[in-house]
Amino acid sequence: MERKPVLAIISPCYNEEEVLPRTNERLLDLLERMVQRGEVSGDSRVVYVDDGSRDGTWQLIDRYVAQCHRVCGVKLAGNSGHQNALMAGMQAVVDWADAQVTIDADLQDDIEVIPEMVKDYVEQGCDIVYGVRRERTTDTWFKRTTALGFYKLMHHLGVKSVYNHADFRLMSRRATQQLLKYRERNLFLRGIVPLIGYKTAQVYYDRAPRTAGESKYPLSKMLNFAVDGITSFSIKPVRLVLCMGGIFILIALAMFIYVLYSYFSGRAVTGWASMILSIWFVGGCVLVGLGVVGEYIGKIYIEVKDRPRYNIEKIEKK
Repeated sequence: MERKPVLAIISPCYNEEEVLPRTNERLLDLLERMVQRGEVSGDSRVVYVDDGSRDGTWQLIDRYVAQCHRVCGVKLAGNSGHQNALMAGMQAVVDWADAQVTIDADLQDDIEVIPEMVKDYVEQGCDIVYGVRRERTTDTWFKRTTALGFYKLMHHLGVKSVYNHADFRLMSRRATQQLLKYRERNLFLRGIVPLIGYKTAQVYYDRAPRTAGESKYPLSKMLNFAVDGITSFSIKPVRLVLCMGGIFILIALAMFIYVLYSYFSGRAVTGWASMILSIWFVGGCVLVGLGVVGEYIGKIYIEVKDRPRYNIEKIEKK
């Protein structure tokens, strides 16, 4: 590129009052260094998206906007969720930013690899640069094991995803414009972004522990996120239910033949315990199948209503 790219660093915030002062200091310092080195334009900005916080997060963002021209704020009218907050931020900057980097406000992802992302964008022409963790030593055994299992499951279901990548990535303007055309309400950006198909690269980093505040992804939200990722990109669970139904029909036919054989051979059929166990087992499988199908029907119900994914209350900038 002949001119320096305008970079937007987008950070979704939900009740991040404790960590935001340090985050703002570090991001502005990084952006200033990149401007001085000539890596990005002086019009580059840090954009905070307040996802309906209940603490003083927006007041802090409002103050930072007033103090520094490099800070912008987007306030959502309510809590729309992490993925929707990211989309709102990207929508807000796509008209003026040549490239944008999304990163969580806790800055556990290493911001010092952002210049490397920009370099891949400028010199290699990469439209998407993924931030990928080298290892998961900062996670608990449970989180590390379940994350590995989730990535493997997504791979077997045929979902395109980048292993050990969350939502720390750089995207060019044209990649962002393509992403914004995806209108589904059940967002799983880690699966959608690879579908865009433009040239990509990866940068590797070590994830740091959270320095303040609490994680906004407890186990319940992680499970919901995983379910959204699976059901939004694959119909294989429904096909699995169909296969299970076929298997049970074959078992039922085999049992029918056995009953006929026992009847004509004069053998007594006691089998009460096995019958009860079979009823419970088959009944459980039926309920699981109904639950899987119901999950997909619920997704269809949400999609056909075509409601806005988020409502922006205000945008603050100098």
